[in-house]
Amino acid sequence: MKNIWVPLSGQIAQQRKVETIANNIANANTTGFKKDQLVFKEHLTALSKGMDHIDIPNKEFKPKDFYHSNGGEHAFVKVDGSYTIHEQGPLQPTHNPLDVALKGDGFLEVLTPYGVRYTRKGNLSLSADGELVTAHGYKVLSKSTTEVEEGRAVASATPPETRLIVLPQNEQISISQEGNLYSKQGLIAELSLVEFDDVHALKKQGDSLFIVNDEANIKRNEVATTIHQGFLEGSNVNAIQEMSELIKAHRHFESIQKAINVYDNISNKVSNEIGKF
Repeated sequence: MKNIWVPLSGQIAQQRKVETIANNIANANTTGFKKDQLVFKEHLTALSKGMDHIDIPNKEFKPKDFYHSNGGEHAFVKVDGSYTIHEQGPLQPTHNPLDVALKGDGFLEVLTPYGVRYTRKGNLSLSADGELVTAHGYKVLSKSTTEVEEGRAVASATPPETRLIVLPQNEQISISQEGNLYSKQGLIAELSLVEFDDVHALKKQGDSLFIVNDEANIKRNEVATTIHQGFLEGSNVNAIQEMSELIKAHRHFESIQKAINVYDNISNKVSNEIGKF
């Protein structure tokens, strides 16, 4: 029975939804985490195979000849993709001078073994070499000079390897809301804080890192995001809301399973009844 693929497609989609919600809940306490959401769409067979535009049957008329579904009975659910919701998370005080929380749409620029990436996870620390690094050891970068195209800064002109931030040991560090780092000797460096024209072009890469493939999407000047020293940005996951969505997804999954069982029972009954003749 080919119609079983219709509810089966819905069950597969609900399973994907359950996995996405479960990942959100698992990261409800992860610093700077941004939750994901799936997008579904209906795939119509008629859109891929076309339809017969002749509505009058050239044969003896039957009632079903006048009710055209145009392939609608063979429609199935398809996961159209997922996207990240970049809503602001709550700011949580830690009183750690190297913890920073970002308020706004910006990201910190960091250097990883795979190149430059972007993060909002602000629990920073010093490496053995005195370099400012993230919780996963990625090196935080300072601002760079930029190339200008049509009056807009579009690309970094300074290699990231030369923009590492080295802080003096055993000295009190203060960080302004613009991202300037000061010690008692004065200004040490400026954190590289960037925003994006299209934040949905960012792709997650794990460890709270994001990558963007188009350098022109990056805004390096006139950044409105502010930095708050001694705070961390919490996850934007509402655990209660996500648990409610998880329960609904499980119930939908179970309902579809019952429909599949009905199809299976019908198929078995047909096979058994035919075998008697």
